[in-house]
Amino acid sequence: MRLKCSRICRDLLLAFVFALALVVGGSAAQTAEKSDESAQGVQGRVTLILAKSHAPVPDASKVVFWLVPLDGSAGLRAAGAQQHKYQMAQRNKSFQPNMLVVPVGTAVDFPNYDPWFHNVFSLYRGKRFDLGLYEAGSRKQVVFDRPGPSYIFCNIHPQMHAVVLAVDSEYFGISDQTGRVSIADVPSGRYDLHVWYENAAPKSLDALDRRVEIRDGNRVLPAVLISAVKQDPMKHTNKYGQDYDPADQTVIY
Repeated sequence: MRLKCSRICRDLLLAFVFALALVVGGSAAQTAEKSDESAQGVQGRVTLILAKSHAPVPDASKVVFWLVPLDGSAGLRAAGAQQHKYQMAQRNKSFQPNMLVVPVGTAVDFPNYDPWFHNVFSLYRGKRFDLGLYEAGSRKQVVFDRPGPSYIFCNIHPQMHAVVLAVDSEYFGISDQTGRVSIADVPSGRYDLHVWYENAAPKSLDALDRRVEIRDGNRVLPAVLISAVKQDPMKHTNKYGQDYDPADQTVIY
């Protein structure tokens, strides 16, 4: 009789432990599911039109959207996701990529993969720096601690130009040719939406700022329309404020 009772108690204990494991496991799964739902991506769309004719611009790429959290309800991403290394390489007498978006305070590497010297500088807007001459295979680094666009050039090769946009957020995305924008891992919360496009007047971009709320069932940003003004980034002086000497460009380096 005592043995039978012992077996029954053991079976009841095992059943209780199994049920408890199911409850705890289900609760953990629900917590993880809720966490995933609260940090899903958001989608946006931009349309570009020419300022004078209002004709649509076929290529709507390189428009930057970023979201600045307004309260504690929008937490930061996991630490591993923030440890991204940024670089703007010099290759074939061009900057690759020629547009880079980084959070303010980010260090960007400028490696030289060409078989000749380069002199990278930015003196016009944003972060001002001059890396001087450096040879093939070497690299230098710049910390972009000032928000806004920094226009990057080479003091030797006038055809080289690029832009680094430093934003006060880690939630940003860049449009593709069709104007679609995706921003990954955005927690639910209230944000200020900002937009930047190189070929647009700064005042017109400021007018696009708006407040949005990201939550489950509402992860689509308001549509954005930008009037594009054609600009020529090739028209710039060297780091001394002088025109590039055509005679210098005949030298092969």
